[in-house]
Amino acid sequence: MDEPSVLVVSAVDDVTADLVIQKLNARAVPVVRLDPGDFPATVVVNAALDVDGLGGSVRTATRTVGLGRVRSVYWRRPSAYAATEGLAEQDARWCLDQARYGLGGVLGALPGARYVNHPWRNRDAEYKPAQLATATRCGLTIPPTLVTNDVERARQFARDHGPVVYKPVRNSDYLGQDADGLTVWVEEVSPSDIGAGVAHTIHLFQERVNKVADVRLTVVDDALFAVRIDGASGLDWRRDYNALSYTLIETPPEVAKGVRAYLDAFGLVFGAFDFGLDDRGRWWMYECNPNGQWAWFPDPITDRIAVALADQLHYSGKCHDC
Repeated sequence: MDEPSVLVVSAVDDVTADLVIQKLNARAVPVVRLDPGDFPATVVVNAALDVDGLGGSVRTATRTVGLGRVRSVYWRRPSAYAATEGLAEQDARWCLDQARYGLGGVLGALPGARYVNHPWRNRDAEYKPAQLATATRCGLTIPPTLVTNDVERARQFARDHGPVVYKPVRNSDYLGQDADGLTVWVEEVSPSDIGAGVAHTIHLFQERVNKVADVRLTVVDDALFAVRIDGASGLDWRRDYNALSYTLIETPPEVAKGVRAYLDAFGLVFGAFDFGLDDRGRWWMYECNPNGQWAWFPDPITDRIAVALADQLHYSGKCHDC
């Protein structure tokens, strides 16, 4: 019988997925790449459900995978579901919903497959207030934080805990007047900076960590890759990629224990944690992206993470709490 396949759910231009696929190809592990955004144009689904459970197949433009022959799923960065061109707006919306809950339901119920991560576990773990609440229960240290739409309460928090930073609870698409995409960066705010606009929606304010460096801790099951990031000139190191340096460091035992408990709490195999490192060596957790990026690190670091992910997908053949 043919060896079971690894299903990689991601867009065709996802270079991070490419790195993991290269590792699997080198091991002669069968891989099928599927982007839900290609459905229904070039993806055909035949899912059969009966007393024996889920069977059938999914066919892409180049490959066919039996739904009962998927050993593991690497859920990376799929593009959005699409509708057939030319449909009326209401018909297109209806078709999108059917695709999301139909194909999405099939891909989330593959029998015996190990997910890295299961898409529904990713979804549950994307809510920043839930991340911070879970982190504290798991023994991780977070900065004092306020999530609010109360202007006066926000100003008082800034007075009590200053210096304070503002950060969005989710990085959503935002276009400027010239239609160019804008990024909402982490910024320091004073009480006088907090205006009436806070009342329009939820905002997250956090006591600023007196950090000496940042740490991106990428966790793949029991493998931990802590990378110290130096060289950022401001609060948000994403604004200074060209100035950054990266060093693999050891993860303190108490942090390792906390992040392991955190992943277990959300049912995750993979997580990309962001920490601030202060001058006393204390690690302050900011957030965990359940599907965070890691492929921009120098090759020796990137290669180790890719191998760890390939190991999970290659050697695991059972579902991980999904």
